Amino acid sequence: MTIADLPTPVLVLDADAFEHNLAAMAAMLPGTRLRPHVKAHKCTGIAAAQARHGHRTFTCATPREMLGMAAVGLGQDLLLANETLDPARLAAMAAAVEAGGDVRMTIAVDSQATIDAAAAAGLRDVLIDVNIGLPRCGCSPEDAGRLADAARTQGLTVRGVMGYEGHLMMLTDRDKKRSEVDAAVDLLLAAHADVGGDIVSSGGTGTFDLHDRVTEVQAGSYALMDTQYATLEFGALGQPFHLALAVVGTVISVSPQWAVLDVGLKALGMDHGNPSIDDAAVWFCSDEHLTYSPDEGGTLPSTGDRVRVWPAHIDPTMAQHERVHVVRGDEVIDMWPIDLRGW
Repeated sequence: MTIADLPTPVLVLDADAFEHNLAAMAAMLPGTRLRPHVKAHKCTGIAAAQARHGHRTFTCATPREMLGMAAVGLGQDLLLANETLDPARLAAMAAAVEAGGDVRMTIAVDSQATIDAAAAAGLRDVLIDVNIGLPRCGCSPEDAGRLADAARTQGLTVRGVMGYEGHLMMLTDRDKKRSEVDAAVDLLLAAHADVGGDIVSSGGTGTFDLHDRVTEVQAGSYALMDTQYATLEFGALGQPFHLALAVVGTVISVSPQWAVLDVGLKALGMDHGNPSIDDAAVWFCSDEHLTYSPDEGGTLPSTGDRVRVWPAHIDPTMAQHERVHVVRGDEVIDMWPIDLRGW
């Protein structure tokens, strides 16, 4: 089978670029120094490839991801880096741990309510989630020690702290980014001094190379990459990762100045802006269409041609598709279900 045989729009993963990304990260953050974030791809096939490169601890965003990873034997150390109150979902995770096997599930807590919910469900391992600058989840650094004590009073094991400086991921000024990441980690380490535990967890693809004071980094997008992350420079590393994931579309209409693909808003994560096409300018996307034109001196495609579209944001793009085809050149060599979608 080749790409030309696939119905479009369809996700394709370049096998060589993907393996390069996994190997590059494994060389820089080996073993438990990286806790890959499953939310970036929601695919146990991709997670298994990360595990083959030595990364066997994983970060998840939803209970669905936690349970799905455990079900395929990738649950030896899972972190739900998201506050959860739903008793049925928490109980399902506790049951997966109690069922035995090599399964350990840790959840983030940032309040008495989330501690109570974890304890009531029968979960035992928690991290104290600390606000280190992103106005989202996390307790104040000054409150972390009190929450850790409250968790231990209820019989929970407090493994340490986590904090996410997501507001810094896309800073392009390297000196400013380093300074602000250092300030965020200062807050996290101050909280850790009050909390204790073996884990200090932080970071993402945009800051992974600036974290020499935490025990683990929660990067996820590095495996597939998108055009927004591809604009960043990583200091002396340059750009260590390649664009590996594209949405392939079919040219369904050609006009004198533009062409139209069958890749629209419902096939792409658009919160980071328009996707990209090599040697072309994307004009706009609508529900089921993408209008673009070739760069100056280029030629318009023909109706029926296949074109690769590079998403600006990988995570929501993956979540809109049911499967990803692994390709080498135009040859399809494998297919993996995106089996951790939903909640």
